[in-house]
Amino acid sequence: MIHRLVFENLKHRPIRTLLSIFAIGVQVTMILTLVGLSEGVLADLASRSRGTGADVIVRAPDSSVLSFGLNMPESVVDVVRKVDHVSEATGALVHPIGGFDSITGINADEFNQLSGGLEYLDGGPFHEANDMVVSRIFAQQKKLKPGSKFEFGHTWHITGIVEEGKLSRTFADRRALQDIFAENGKISVVYVKVDDPANIPAVVEALQKLLEGYKVYSMEEFVSLFTVDSVQFLRGFTNVVIIVASMVGFLAVFQSMYTAVLERTREIGILKAMGASPGYILSILLWETVVLAMVGTLVGIVMTYGTRALMAHFAPSMPQQIVPVWYLPAAGIALVGSLIGATYPGLKAARQDAIEALAYD
Repeated sequence: MIHRLVFENLKHRPIRTLLSIFAIGVQVTMILTLVGLSEGVLADLASRSRGTGADVIVRAPDSSVLSFGLNMPESVVDVVRKVDHVSEATGALVHPIGGFDSITGINADEFNQLSGGLEYLDGGPFHEANDMVVSRIFAQQKKLKPGSKFEFGHTWHITGIVEEGKLSRTFADRRALQDIFAENGKISVVYVKVDDPANIPAVVEALQKLLEGYKVYSMEEFVSLFTVDSVQFLRGFTNVVIIVASMVGFLAVFQSMYTAVLERTREIGILKAMGASPGYILSILLWETVVLAMVGTLVGIVMTYGTRALMAHFAPSMPQQIVPVWYLPAAGIALVGSLIGATYPGLKAARQDAIEALAYD
């Protein structure tokens, strides 16, 4: 009986029901989109780090997971090369431009030896000081092609477009980058190739002793740091979005249920006159809320695929992942927020006097 009443009540007011479902769906989409973007961007960074072909990475003492220190002398590369079992080492200079943008300066010959070389889709490598090579996604986003002039902290001449997946989305000659931005003799990171994977722990240990204070990781250890929990501002931002999303769901359901109680005053009076208890009245509204939350969650999950498509089109440098592991937490947040929003209207309905409700016009 109660399930029939719930279904009929929702069906009887389709516009309000659809708006409530959409609002809860937006709440779920906000959560899943943010988490998906965080996971996608970090996974992309990890993939591009692996794409260097390096087994070990050396970073400056003041660096963090998502930032590079620019106070590492280039001579560190020579120290690294002398360590047993190191077959190749090269330094890279990462120069920030603004926001999340940066230019990576490399020694092309050393980097190609380490990584197997960049895969050119159009054009070719840089030769002059003002030459730059960019990745396919970066070229798509900025509408660049070989021969383009591009202002990016400096006026660059685009010589080539390369496939994604190796270290960076923008490449220039390391020496030229040092000269242009007054970073002479400085690098941000050293990438190291080891002669045998079995020797990676020994090389890491040797470098940690030689380069006291520097951050030395195996590549797998380094990419394992790319998690939402290890990046403080991402975790804090995620929590803020979850709170805002929960408020959206709470307000949508509160307004919907409060309006429903006012519209159904006589109906509630009839149910009470027929012997319905306050608990029975409350349970009808709470079951309606559960149905709205469940359907809204499904709609929100579907809309997440839409936001991923939009991000891929308008912001391809920020890949969004689909995160099924977050479906249940997002559903739980939506359900709890919705039930809290329905509690006051539900209690108001349960406390209504049957005689007054029957007289309500």
